[in-house]
Amino acid sequence: MLTKKQYDLLLLIDKRLKNDGVPPSFEEMKEALGLKSKSGIHRLITSLEERHFIRRLPHKARAIEVIRLPDNSLEEDKEEKQGSKDRFRINASGTIITTNNTEIPLYGKIAAGTPIEALRDENEFVSVPQNMLGMGEHYALKVEGDSMIEAGILNGDTVVIQRSNSSENGAIVVALIDGYEVTLKRIYCRQGKVALEPANKNYETKVLSPDRVSIQGRLVGLMRNY
Repeated sequence: MLTKKQYDLLLLIDKRLKNDGVPPSFEEMKEALGLKSKSGIHRLITSLEERHFIRRLPHKARAIEVIRLPDNSLEEDKEEKQGSKDRFRINASGTIITTNNTEIPLYGKIAAGTPIEALRDENEFVSVPQNMLGMGEHYALKVEGDSMIEAGILNGDTVVIQRSNSSENGAIVVALIDGYEVTLKRIYCRQGKVALEPANKNYETKVLSPDRVSIQGRLVGLMRNY
């Protein structure tokens, strides 16, 4: 399965090769995809090569050959022009993806001791139905552990988080404790304290002073593989 960044880069390289006879430079790729560094482009190029979509030719600068494009590329364009309401596409690995999905960054596993920003990998994305998303920025996290099982959140689930620094009482949030410990819990304000409450009777509620807790986002959706 290609991520949106991989797919966009592959089409960019193919278009430039057909139009100009040479692929874009790494700087041009970085600007076109909106990445902050060329290292992200290096990772994308390597992943496309490993999946046999491109081939890097040795001993030549900027020498990239496109071996193949995803089988659905032309069919998807045709569907878009026809305006079908229930469109879907099958990517190169055979996975069916509805075209009204949006890709959001997958930050990895939510785990104590790792701030959210440190989890981000610019190459990792997850496809999410648009109706699951509201206003603002969103990201996804893999759940590790069973502290929220009574809220229907299981180990291995993918949760969709709307980035926010505030929340209503009782909402499930991603909270950062003391600047380094990240956790997914229900949040309550009680007598001037912040309570982070698990949804599992085997875990204790953490009651902390407000200055020790920073909200990183609120839960808006959940996805599960069977």
